[in-house]
Amino acid sequence: MASSADLLLHPVRFRIVQALLGERELTTAQLGEALPDIATTTLYRHVAMLVDAGVLRVVHERRVRGSVERTYRLTVEAASVGAEDARTMSVEEHRQAFTTFVAAVLGDFDRYLTRDQIDLGADLVGYRQAALHLTDDEMREFLAEHRALLARWLEVPSAPDRTRRLITSIVMPAD
Repeated sequence: MASSADLLLHPVRFRIVQALLGERELTTAQLGEALPDIATTTLYRHVAMLVDAGVLRVVHERRVRGSVERTYRLTVEAASVGAEDARTMSVEEHRQAFTTFVAAVLGDFDRYLTRDQIDLGADLVGYRQAALHLTDDEMREFLAEHRALLARWLEVPSAPDRTRRLITSIVMPAD
């Protein structure tokens, strides 16, 4: 069995997980539309791997032209690298995992920039970095508050008048 890091930090599987963030339910065809640069056979293979690992679950099935169309939903709890896997990863494995993560974020931003119409201000797009001077206990308190705030807003359901937005966080010591 592959580790959670091996499973989730593969570039294609990472993008599939990203596409389903936010309580989305998508068929493989819809995933293909969202990820048009991934070959259909490759997409099906990686979706199957994520289903087998419990990261995706089938929420609907229906017959379409003689075959079964499945709709998938992300199992959020299974869609992250576990603490034990992270502890056992080498420096090079962490470097590769972080590169995959950053490349995916860069790809998301690049896809945004290639839209016909963009307005970073109107679209509420931003990127920034801040330095905090905190003890380990203060940092734990900050992270707990951050998780609580995020959890509150993750409860808001999708709706036609709401825009799906990605929030990306990276925390590391600077010195």
